[in-house]
Formats: sequence, structure tokens, C-alpha cells
Amino acid sequence: MNGCGNEILVADLRQTSARVGAAAAQALAARPETRFDQIMAIHAPVTPGTDAYVRIVNRDGSEAGACGNGTRCVVQALAAETGQTRFTFETQAGLLLAEEHPDGTISVDMGLPRFGWQDIPLAEEFRDTRAIELQIGPIDAPVLHSPSVASMGNPHAIFWVKGDVAALALDRFGPILENHPIFPERANISIAQVTSPSSLTMRTWERGVGLTRACGSAACAAAASAARTRRTGRTVAVTQPGGTLTIVWRDDDHVVMTGPAEWEWSGRLDPETGAFSRDDAAETRDVV
Repeated sequence: MNGCGNEILVADLRQTSARVGAAAAQALAARPETRFDQIMAIHAPVTPGTDAYVRIVNRDGSEAGACGNGTRCVVQALAAETGQTRFTFETQAGLLLAEEHPDGTISVDMGLPRFGWQDIPLAEEFRDTRAIELQIGPIDAPVLHSPSVASMGNPHAIFWVKGDVAALALDRFGPILENHPIFPERANISIAQVTSPSSLTMRTWERGVGLTRACGSAACAAAASAARTRRTGRTVAVTQPGGTLTIVWRDDDHVVMTGPAEWEWSGRLDPETGAFSRDDAAETRDVV
């Protein structure tokens, strides 16, 4: 599936105790026919009252705490199967509430953004995380500098730029910044341009993935940080290479993301080895 171009492999493991291992994820990601940004592995519920436990596995085999675009894909898949429209998922980062709307778009309550330096986490104390001391490029003329940092279940750094986000070599800067010592758990690196009080455009180098066409948690982190720094209001249309998401930072401080999900193909896989066979009878169809 994909969520705004964010390539997602949804693996239904509710009837087995098997888990997708790092080696299997890396093997699947290496094949053109199964290449993905994240695997959303759906497991049987762990906590009463939840609909499923979802493990989020990155392309490099590492685990993520949040993936908003992937969560929308899980909702679409389970809604198509059951007719249910509201879900509660348990993840490594906590509970996610999600709902499919009559028009096919899906909203995910991504929870509270966290701005404390120790919550992101950062390797040293910064009292004000609206802009931290971090730059890349010449000291007297940095290419990127003073990012806002936040956690949406995973660490994010958002560099604000005035020009076109496509003009910057994020594929060159991203790996350096993702692994900068200031981020002990690595970080998602985004560059963002505010285009109006209610819109921004951005690109993201995703931790454990690389350049991605969309990153839902990065869109949420950028929208909340834009409002926090008074660049925008609390409702923002965030445009990424794969499409546009609507992000609302509600008065209760929860961040809600709304956008599409799209089904592409189906098949069967061995989660422990990465062996895969595509369902030849499956036809690509648009869900949204």
C-alpha cells in the first residue's frame, strides 16, 4: 500500500506468533518488487480494548515508534476486511486512535508532541527546542541551521528554509544529520518552507529509510513546530513529494493527521526469512 506515496508493506500476522526480523526486512527492501519504506506488522492485540498491536519496521530492519502514513494503510486494510471504521492500535510509542471517514480519507490521532530535550531525546540540554544550535555547511554561511526539534514517538529535526525545499541536497545532508551525535537515537531530518499561515511544503530524510516521498510523523512534527514558533496557525496543509496531509494541532494538544491510503497489490510472505510470492490474481486498484 502507500500513504501519500509513503511505500508501506502491511503484513497481517494476527494468526501467528512469527515476527518480521531485521534480516527479512532488509531482504524484502532490497527487492524492486517489494521495496518499501516501512513494514506495518499487524499482530493480535496485547492490551484489552485495543484492536491490534502494530510493529513498525524500517527498511534497514530497525523499529520505529510511529508511522502515521502506515497507520492509515492499516486502517484502510482492516476497514475493507471488517467494515469497522474506528480503531485503537497499540505501538511501541503507545496507543493510536484512527478513523476512516465516508469520503475514504483517514484520520490518525498521533498523540501529544513532546518538546523537552530529554524526551526527543537530545544528547545535551537545550532549554528552548524551538531552535537548537546545529548547522551544516561553512560556519559563516551554513546551508542549514537552527532546527526546531520534537518527538512524535520518534525524533524529528525541522530546518526552516525560505527557498524551494527541492533545491537542497537532502540526500547528501540527511545521512550526516540523521547520525549526528546530538541525536543518540538518530533522527528524522526535514527541510520545510512556510508558504502561507496555513500551509507548508517539506521533504524528509527518514531515520532508517532515507529519502521518502512522505513521512506522516514528520509532517505532524513540522506542523506543531511551525505553530509553536508562530510561523503558522494550528491547522496546516503539509505538502510533501507524495501528496498533501492536513494536520490539526488541537486545543487539547493532540496532533491529528488526515490523508489518503492506497492499495497496490497483495501476496504472501514468510516473515522470518523474507521469502515472498505475489498474488498474480491481484489487480491494482485505487482506494482513495
